Amino acid sequence: MEFDLTWILLGLPLAFVLGWVASRFDLRQLRAENRRAPKAYFKGLNFLLNEQQDQAIDAFIEAVQNDPDTSELHFALGNLFRRRGEYDRAVRVHEHLLSRGDLSRVDRERAQHALALDFLKAGLLDRAEDALQRLEGTPFEAQARMALLAIYERSRDWPHAATIAHKMHQADQGDFSTRQAHYLCEQAQALTTQGDLPAAQALLEQAIAAAPQAARARIELARLQHLMGRPAAVLDTLQVLAEQNPAALPLAAPLLVEAATATGRVSQAQALLSAHYAQAPSLDVLEALVSIDASDAATRPAARQRYVQHLDKERSLVAASKWLAGEKLEHEEFHPQIQRALEHAVKPLTRYRCAACGFEARQHFWQCPGCQTWDSYPARRVEEL
Repeated sequence: MEFDLTWILLGLPLAFVLGWVASRFDLRQLRAENRRAPKAYFKGLNFLLNEQQDQAIDAFIEAVQNDPDTSELHFALGNLFRRRGEYDRAVRVHEHLLSRGDLSRVDRERAQHALALDFLKAGLLDRAEDALQRLEGTPFEAQARMALLAIYERSRDWPHAATIAHKMHQADQGDFSTRQAHYLCEQAQALTTQGDLPAAQALLEQAIAAAPQAARARIELARLQHLMGRPAAVLDTLQVLAEQNPAALPLAAPLLVEAATATGRVSQAQALLSAHYAQAPSLDVLEALVSIDASDAATRPAARQRYVQHLDKERSLVAASKWLAGEKLEHEEFHPQIQRALEHAVKPLTRYRCAACGFEARQHFWQCPGCQTWDSYPARRVEEL
């Protein structure tokens, strides 16, 4: 059979023409797609840059409709919904992403994390907890654990909070020993309220072992020992507190005086408080020393002189008000009005203030009620800061 070169000569131009037509068709289709989807996408970006979120959402919805398989557009749209507070729409977007069978593992983890954030922002803590737990073993694990810790603290679920804090501590995500001690102290307080004092004591001893440098566990233990009628143990516990964490002693100064009086070891308590006051003058320690002097007839006249001595060191309106309360003025008939005005003026100065957010309170908190930060309240009054 002879091979006819004529067919080859005719076929080459035909193949070239067909290839050129196909390439032009694909090019036109690509250009059409680029004009359609990216135009809406870049329009949305432009609206975002101009802080026009409503128009940006409309543009991204248009882009998603043109190309429903583009996951990045879904992420952008879901994040926009969350920022606007439209959490139900954000949830639907991210749940739609998770329902896709062709989604990559990386994008699936991103969508799971975004869904957890949607639930958190919406205040759906039980659903957020479930979504966050699914992030174990993913690149979002550390963030998920921190969010879970916040949920458990907010709901006062201290055992679960302790479990998460232990995991984070073991994973070198920070030192959570002090926070774990706080959780034990919270559980001990609940047991004390229920009347189970021995179990509360056991938890407080665990807290001291977990964070020996922390002040709260020893102060709570001293208060528990006081409830159990063991003043000698109270004094010994607070003696260790003064050695381990002297800055926290003002919080326990009244309890120290009470325990010392009950055990007849007032001179020991006075020496301890005087040494602390010499290092760091404090209104609470000053009050404790005044109360010790006032309890003894021999030292009672000198008790109020401590306020004057304090004024030599500190410009304290609180100390001045307390000293003036026992003085006789030239116009004695006006003394009650003047004293009431001074006491009203010094009330804000005797509060405690959070170092993280500035929230002020009449009592000392271990966790700020405003910003939820632990150990943010110094053991000193506002006037002393």
